[in-house]
Amino acid sequence: MKVMFIVQGEGRGHLTQAITMEKLLRNNGHEVVEVLVGKSESRRLPGFFIRSIHAPVKQFVSPNFLPTQANKRADIPRSVAYNLLKVPEYAESMVYIKRRIRETGAELVVNFYELLTGLAYFFLRPGVPQICIGHQYLFLHKGFKFPKTNRCSLFFLNLFTRMTSLGAVRRLALSFSPMGEDGNIAAVPPLLRADVFRQESRPGDYVHGYMVNSGFSESVMQWHKKHPGVPLRFFWDHWEEEPVKKIDDTLSFYQLDDVEFLRQMAGCRAYASTAGFESVCEAMYLEKPILMVPAHIEQECNAYDAVRNGAGIVDGNFNLSNLLAFAGKYRPNKEFRRWVESAEYIVLNEIERFAPQSSRQRMYMVEEFV
Repeated sequence: MKVMFIVQGEGRGHLTQAITMEKLLRNNGHEVVEVLVGKSESRRLPGFFIRSIHAPVKQFVSPNFLPTQANKRADIPRSVAYNLLKVPEYAESMVYIKRRIRETGAELVVNFYELLTGLAYFFLRPGVPQICIGHQYLFLHKGFKFPKTNRCSLFFLNLFTRMTSLGAVRRLALSFSPMGEDGNIAAVPPLLRADVFRQESRPGDYVHGYMVNSGFSESVMQWHKKHPGVPLRFFWDHWEEEPVKKIDDTLSFYQLDDVEFLRQMAGCRAYASTAGFESVCEAMYLEKPILMVPAHIEQECNAYDAVRNGAGIVDGNFNLSNLLAFAGKYRPNKEFRRWVESAEYIVLNEIERFAPQSSRQRMYMVEEFV
């Protein structure tokens, strides 16, 4: 079966999921013909993605959220105004998406939460089945429990999520735990990269961390001034800086590199993050206590669900003292590891349900030959 990926380029979660999905499909006789990635002016496509993906990668202009002046949280009014001005460019991107689907001969599109894919299916009807995958689809599942938060923000989050999946035959909702089906939504395990399973988790003396918006570095440095004896190693998406920005002997900021990121996570004492789904799952699998500092409504929901599944604690800032206190009484969720390790079978089964008849026949012939 020929499959095309369309990936939202914001953050690292969707990119690492695409890497894992490509490997899963290639190992089972399918071909990923092309990967389209939404790009923005404020982000650069990470080197780890370009090095790890095998299919040709192309980029297109896509909507994105602009940070506040402090570069900590999304500035919603500013983001809306900015994206409205770029609507003509987004319309061109939708036409481009449809053209690439046709020219590559893709038989299935896997959409990693990219808004313009849903809109292209709604307005332009490419005629190829689309499967959407992302943890955000769990928010549409009737079994999901939400935190007490701003109902208006939650409404717009779910509206946006529905728009990304317009025309989808199936929504695969990445979940911390099994939840079953709800209509065309299926809860599936997180798609963690093979590198995660190769790590040997060991106790360390430093706090490891990741922040999408580099403005949170001020909070980390303020805490560090009060506790200079605690080693801190934080990764950020601040590509203008050098690969490793060493503040002093116990605080360093690293340019995002997934190999080094996972190596350091495996040997840390505890992990602090802005509650992105992917890195929280990696820390849970490696049995590290987590501090989550949500930067927007989606991450508030992630953090609430992660706490319910025993991952860690939530705070309004990078108060690492609370994390270290929690680390002393942390007990890993053993069921989570078993759930994650079932991902290949469950996700592949969902994907192959929508293989065209001709592709199914080819798969059966290969199985019989083997």
